[in-house]
Amino acid sequence: MGSIKEKPTESGLPAAVDFETGQTQLGTAHDVQNLTMLGYKPELRRNRSMFTLLFQSLAIAAIPYGFGGPLISAIYGGGQLPMFLGWIVVLILSECIALSLSELASRYPTSAGPYYWSFQLASPKYRTVLSFITGWTWLIGNWTITLSVNFGFASMLAAAISLYEPDFAIEAWQLLLIFYAVCVLTFFLVAFGNRLLPLVDTICAIFTAISIVVTCICVSVKADVGRHSSSYTLGHYDTTLSGWDGFSFWIGILPSAYTFSAIGMISSMAEECGDPTVKLPNAISLCVPVGGIAGLFFIIPLCATLPELTDILGAPVGQALPYIFGRVIGSPGGGLALTILVLIITLFCSISITVAASRCTWAFARDNAIPLAHLWAKIDERHGSPIWALVLTTLIEMLLGLINLGSSSAFLAFVSVGVISLAVSYGIPIAISLFHRRKEVNSARWTMGRYLGLVVNILAMAWIAFEVVLFSMPTALPVTEVSMNYAIVVFVGFMVLSAMWYGVYARKVYRGPPESDGLTVDS
Repeated sequence: MGSIKEKPTESGLPAAVDFETGQTQLGTAHDVQNLTMLGYKPELRRNRSMFTLLFQSLAIAAIPYGFGGPLISAIYGGGQLPMFLGWIVVLILSECIALSLSELASRYPTSAGPYYWSFQLASPKYRTVLSFITGWTWLIGNWTITLSVNFGFASMLAAAISLYEPDFAIEAWQLLLIFYAVCVLTFFLVAFGNRLLPLVDTICAIFTAISIVVTCICVSVKADVGRHSSSYTLGHYDTTLSGWDGFSFWIGILPSAYTFSAIGMISSMAEECGDPTVKLPNAISLCVPVGGIAGLFFIIPLCATLPELTDILGAPVGQALPYIFGRVIGSPGGGLALTILVLIITLFCSISITVAASRCTWAFARDNAIPLAHLWAKIDERHGSPIWALVLTTLIEMLLGLINLGSSSAFLAFVSVGVISLAVSYGIPIAISLFHRRKEVNSARWTMGRYLGLVVNILAMAWIAFEVVLFSMPTALPVTEVSMNYAIVVFVGFMVLSAMWYGVYARKVYRGPPESDGLTVDS
């Protein structure tokens, strides 16, 4: 594993520039120049378009898995009303975050993402510390949300087996082995298939669309436990299941919020896309509306055919979706077939989200912010990808997975920690931008404008603050040792460790990312 070697000319551009077409192996001459203005040398191949970035973001959202994996929370939260109306509410609020991030990504399109934005926007006195805090919350969020997807695959597979073997109880070590198998498979696909990854994201988008249509038809036609009226389908609300009474609705929107929690992760792909000042924000901003509309074709048929909510609460491994499929289709084979579609989508999600997490890890290492940074910041010359950063990402996941052997409650906290960490890392640069009256983003190539942008940013910050609280709460009351949500404890623990690293060593070497004015309309 070596790094890509550049031979700069007197102009500072890579030697392999075709001046007739303006192309290099690392992008157009204009892309190279812009990245240089942002303070970095080009190292990654720009093999992604706006559409493949959008497809990657949709693959990360993975609607059937993103919503279906934690669906049990929506059942506790009251059933159909939080499933349907909650989806609409989350779409609006998540789009506010997406639009806010799009402006920042347009002004500062680098793989460093939120911590780079915080550094450039903050005052010189606080920028280094703020970027370090943002960077570590961003990194923790990337690692733990990726972990939640891979472990979610293992849990759903165990639930699928239970369709045929109702008495089957999977052991913690068996779940761990399935999880490890997914991590290893994903590692090799991402490490050595870099050139094919845009195609993989495209195939995922097509497969997800087909799977949603197939699920919609099968569930609607079979409806083995009956069909509900339209008012019941969209408005049934049982507040007795969670113990939260009238607040249950907000517990019920957790699956919707989880689905779009990682919308900002493709900002780490900025250096692999041509003309990222426009294409990257377009992809980020389109993910929620495109995924949201597709999701309705998945959610409404489920709402119309749900079995009794109290029955669903007893689903094996806490996975409601395979159980619902089995009951609604009326046979283990039919339920398994639909679950397999979701498992395939989850595997696609694992690939796409691991790619983004590895780029985040590489970028933070490039700025000397993590231990052994020089190793994780290497780019493999042959495959054109940060394989060592991918190694670190995979090892961290596998080590954290061991926690499940000791405490399933502690492990489930990592799912919430992923959402909380990503939300905080989005919120810091948005808050700094608001504090400075949006001065920088108003001159970006992709911007909402002064007044609309202000309203959207405020809504985004309000949703982020509420989301952090929401994902720190237990799903059901009364709280027991098993149902307790330890997310905020784990999050604070991670931040204490990063603070210790900063105090012991990082403060001596971390100076933040390169200082830059960013790219504006005139760039």
